[in-house]
Amino acid sequence: MTTTPTPATDDAPSPPAPAPARGRGAWATLRPLVLRLHFYAGVLVAPFLLVAALTGLLYAASFQAERILYADELTVPVGDRELPLSEQVEAARAAHPDGEIAAVRPSPEPGATTRVLLSGVPGVDPGHTLAVFVDPYTARVRGALEQYGSTGALPLRTWIDEFHRDLHLGEPGRLYSEFAASWLWVVACGGLVLWFSRRRARRGLRGTTGRRRTLGLHAGVGAWAALGFVFLSATGLTWSAYAGAHIGDLRAALGQETPTVSATAGEHTGHGTAGGTGGDAAHGVGLDRVLAAARAEGLDNPVELVPPADASSGYVVRQIQRSWPEKQDAVAVDPATGQVTDVLRFEDYPILAKLTRWGIDLHTGTLFGLVNQIVLMLLALALILLIVWGYRLWWQRGRGSAFGRPVPRGAWQHVPPQLLVPLLALIAVLGYFLPLLGIPLAVFLAVDVVLGEIAHRRGRRTYGPAPR
Repeated sequence: MTTTPTPATDDAPSPPAPAPARGRGAWATLRPLVLRLHFYAGVLVAPFLLVAALTGLLYAASFQAERILYADELTVPVGDRELPLSEQVEAARAAHPDGEIAAVRPSPEPGATTRVLLSGVPGVDPGHTLAVFVDPYTARVRGALEQYGSTGALPLRTWIDEFHRDLHLGEPGRLYSEFAASWLWVVACGGLVLWFSRRRARRGLRGTTGRRRTLGLHAGVGAWAALGFVFLSATGLTWSAYAGAHIGDLRAALGQETPTVSATAGEHTGHGTAGGTGGDAAHGVGLDRVLAAARAEGLDNPVELVPPADASSGYVVRQIQRSWPEKQDAVAVDPATGQVTDVLRFEDYPILAKLTRWGIDLHTGTLFGLVNQIVLMLLALALILLIVWGYRLWWQRGRGSAFGRPVPRGAWQHVPPQLLVPLLALIAVLGYFLPLLGIPLAVFLAVDVVLGEIAHRRGRRTYGPAPR
């Protein structure tokens, strides 16, 4: 949100902007436009970005907080040997008979509990499961907590995650996060271009005061963090409501969708089962044989077992490690014979499916664990500081007694047609794929033009000299 002082205002008449000096090229005509967009985007979008940054900071810290808060449920003393998985599930069902088994996550490492995930439990959000934590060495139930998502978020992280995503407002609330993600890269790239154009890297902060020092801090931190902001923006949009749908359609058209293992079982499915129904773990050969079959295919911990959905389906066993190196292999197992019927390897994923998986996991702080989470917290903190400095710059532009007036309008009139037409075409394409960028930008331009025309008709032309 870098701005520079200008003698022109939106309320007082000013002379027409001088023609760009020779030799300055196209950038001389584009810079005032970028400056005005950066200023207004920063002022108007900053509140949404501030909420996203604060909640994102909390979410990045919630992984470690979860380990501490739910230590009794997550960890147990290491025993001599683990009991069969079927016994652990029976203990969980004895303690919590309501609902159906949605999945089972065996203890992933020594000292960690097994999770038995139950769906349809009264009092539990329909989109969540009840995770029953079982000691794998004694089959003692350690507790039960509501769980959300493939990363196994427990109540604390779930609450923060939903606050970050939709402010606990449901689908309408998702518009806030998509709006912030759609504009974050615009603000970051605009600030970076302005920083390079002024060569801020060659100017130190020592000895500077007032607005110059604030501008140096704002520009310097923004330049260092810009790449991270662009990444967060791009990956955040991949699972947004509108832009995410366009990205999904594009991946489908290119044949780059995330593949799934086929759970269709063999011809003997439904025969020789132990009387289970969809969602019950007591199908056919049982969980222990199914887990052994998956282990034989190389699926080591952590894994998740999903019972057959119906009489024509088999078990699905998939790896669920989201940290590097990722483990995302999956197999389907016939419940009647215990034979593997399909295998899907992560190495066989299309390249865009892999990039999407890595991008989301890096965005959510799981790909590189604690280091990943610390970097995310630093980026969130940087964004918070940039917003504070940006508003302070605006205040200092008014000489510390009131917010300064905005960058003068009319910069687009100085852009030659050979640049303006392709620029408008690019904006139209971006607006189609990112509607929460395109629609607000179109509204802003329309309002800006109308206000400028009104001021012009009243004899108060608002086109000031292009900032340098």
